[in-house]
Amino acid sequence: MKNEAGSSLPLGLKRAKVAYAKPVWLLWLCIFGYDLPAQTAVLDSVYQLRTGREIILLGAGLVANGGAMLVRQGVIPFTAVQIDEINPGRINAFDRGAIKHWSPSAARFSDITLLGTVGLVGLTGLPTLRQKKWFTVPLMYAETMLLTVGVQDFVKFTTLRTRPFVYNANAPLSEKIGIDARRSFFSGHSAISFGSAVFASTVFGHYFPASKLKPVVWAGSLALATTTAVLRYEAGKHFPSDILVGAAFGSAVGWLVPYLHQRKPHRKGKSTNVTVQPWSNGIANGMYVQVRLN
Repeated sequence: MKNEAGSSLPLGLKRAKVAYAKPVWLLWLCIFGYDLPAQTAVLDSVYQLRTGREIILLGAGLVANGGAMLVRQGVIPFTAVQIDEINPGRINAFDRGAIKHWSPSAARFSDITLLGTVGLVGLTGLPTLRQKKWFTVPLMYAETMLLTVGVQDFVKFTTLRTRPFVYNANAPLSEKIGIDARRSFFSGHSAISFGSAVFASTVFGHYFPASKLKPVVWAGSLALATTTAVLRYEAGKHFPSDILVGAAFGSAVGWLVPYLHQRKPHRKGKSTNVTVQPWSNGIANGMYVQVRLN
């Protein structure tokens, strides 16, 4: 039996659902001030999931993470003797300045800003929960992070580049003889933060192409990601080249995953009518083609 509002849900359950959802939407509106109801009609027409593609993306991410864990088992940390023999003169001129930095507080703060970019994904993606397939964007982000984390970890454990702080006399020996001291290339914090920032901004732009807030979302998310990258440099955790490669890789994955899921205009919900017919005016002949999008 349907209630007065025409819903098949019991009236009490419907009221409870509205009461739960209302504070969430109010929070989003207070931050972004965006008119969500006007955009509701387009929410279900932006991305499309395909079983084969999702299996490939998720599988690739899981394989990369699994491979990283296996390679990690064979990593041997530095000994105190090896650290004494490390020669900073072998570092290229572009990266050499990083060895002057060591800051545990900057490292801790970079974890906070990293979480901020991840939180921004949830904030900008909040309106997409109104669509029927609410799990589409969360699944896409899971694929993005699995690929980003898995690949960067695998590369770290295969290249075994020494972190900048290992060359710094102010850094304690206990930090230098750990496995983490050999995981410099490339920056995971930069990859994850830029991947999250680009993902959030891209998804927001796809769902709300007419929004005046797009530049704000892009600028804010990239500024937060850049802050994370700079803090990793100040902490002595990464060379500039580690950060640039991490930022580039994360950005590429953060853009590519939404791009691969974009629904084509002629699929589901849109049809194309094509009319083709010959014409002649007695002097010239030709073909008349009319394309109508519904």
